[in-house]
Amino acid sequence: MRYARPEYLNAIANEAPLPMIIDAECGMPLDLGLWECLWDEEADESALNPDPNSVPPLDPKDRFLLGDPSSSSLPYTNGTPAPTVGPSTPLPAHVPWLRKTEYLSREGVQRSQAVQEIKHLPQTIDISRAAQLRDIEASFAACNEASQFCLSTLQHPNKPQVTAVDSYEIFPDADIWANAYDLFRFSERPGDRPIDVDDPRLDCAILRPMESDGDHFLAYYLTDDDASALALKANRFEAAPLDSEEPKTTTFHHSRDYETVKIEQDVPNEFLLVLDDGSAPTKAVHGGIERTKAAYYKNIERKMTLKKRRINNQEAYADKWQLVHMSHVPMSKEELDEREDLMAEVLDPMYLRGDVDADGEGDIDVDAVGQTTTAVDAHAESTEDYGTSYGERIMADIF
Repeated sequence: MRYARPEYLNAIANEAPLPMIIDAECGMPLDLGLWECLWDEEADESALNPDPNSVPPLDPKDRFLLGDPSSSSLPYTNGTPAPTVGPSTPLPAHVPWLRKTEYLSREGVQRSQAVQEIKHLPQTIDISRAAQLRDIEASFAACNEASQFCLSTLQHPNKPQVTAVDSYEIFPDADIWANAYDLFRFSERPGDRPIDVDDPRLDCAILRPMESDGDHFLAYYLTDDDASALALKANRFEAAPLDSEEPKTTTFHHSRDYETVKIEQDVPNEFLLVLDDGSAPTKAVHGGIERTKAAYYKNIERKMTLKKRRINNQEAYADKWQLVHMSHVPMSKEELDEREDLMAEVLDPMYLRGDVDADGEGDIDVDAVGQTTTAVDAHAESTEDYGTSYGERIMADIF
C-alpha cells in the first residue's frame, strides 16, 4: 500500500526537479503591434472592441465551443464529436485517481436508482396536536391489529432472504433501570490467562478509580480463584442476601492498572437488550408490574477504551488497595432516595408532567404535580454530600 500512494514519489520529485526554460512571455507571445489603436489615437478600435450587435462571423470549426458540454452525452475528440455506433452512453461519473474499479459500475446503478426513487413530499405537513395524536394511534394499530400486522409481510431492508419468526413488545427494564451501565473495551484480554482458556473471573471484576500525581486511571481487581467468582455469581441470584447475620464476603486481588484511551460520553444508539420469551414464571417487579414476554432495554451511559498502564514502582499512589473485600450492605437513605427518583422515570405515569406543566425553567407547578416538588427538594438536600466521596471525584475527573 505504501508504494501505491502518490506521496511516495514526492521525495524523488523534490530531489530531481524538471528543468523548465521559459521565456519572459511564458511561451505565449503576444504581438501588440497587430492593433494600431494601441499606438495611434485616431486609429479604428473596432478590431480590438467589436460591436456586439454585428459580431464577426464564427469559424465553423469553433461552433462547438458555444455548446453546453453538460447537455450532450457524446464524447469529444479534438473539438469535434466522435462518431458512435449504436445507442449513445452517458458520460461516466467522476472517479478519483487510483480508485478500485469494482465500485464504479455499482455507483452508477445506485445513482440511477436514487434518482428514480425521489418522491415529491407534500408542501404542507400538518404538525398540530390532533395530527400527532392521530399518527401515534395509527402506529399502535399497525403493530397490534392482526389485520395490519403480519410476520410474513416483514422484510429485512438489506437481506430479503431473512424472515421474521417472532415479535416482541419493547419496554424499559424496570429491574435494572436505576443502575448506570458503562461499556469498557480492553486493548488486550485482562487477566493472566490465554485467550483460549475460559476465565469466569472476568464477569465479576472490579474497576476502582485511582489517582497518582494528578494522573487519573482505573485499578483492575480479580478474584484469586474461579470458585470465589462462581460463588459470587450464585449469591447474586439469592432472594434476600441480607437476611443472614454474617454476609458472605468475596476477596478481590489487584491485577493491574488501566488508563483510558478514549471516552464517549454520549451513546444514543446502544442499549442493553434482554429478550424474555415468557418461559419463566412471571414475577412482580417494583410497583406491582408483572414481567411478561417482551424485549426489555436499558441505555448505556458511556463507552471507554482501556489499555494497560505501565508499572512504575516509584510512583506514589493515593489510597492504593491491594485487596478488596466485597459483601452486601444495606443501602443508605441517600442511595434509596436516588434509586426511587430514577425508578420514577419508568414506574410513575405522571413523571413527565413535571416538565409539561412547569411555569419556568426550574419552577414546577405544585398543583399539577402534587408532591413532586417536595420529593425533588428532599432528594437534593439528602444528596448534597453524597457525591463528594473520593471515588466519585476521581471518576468525575476521568470523565
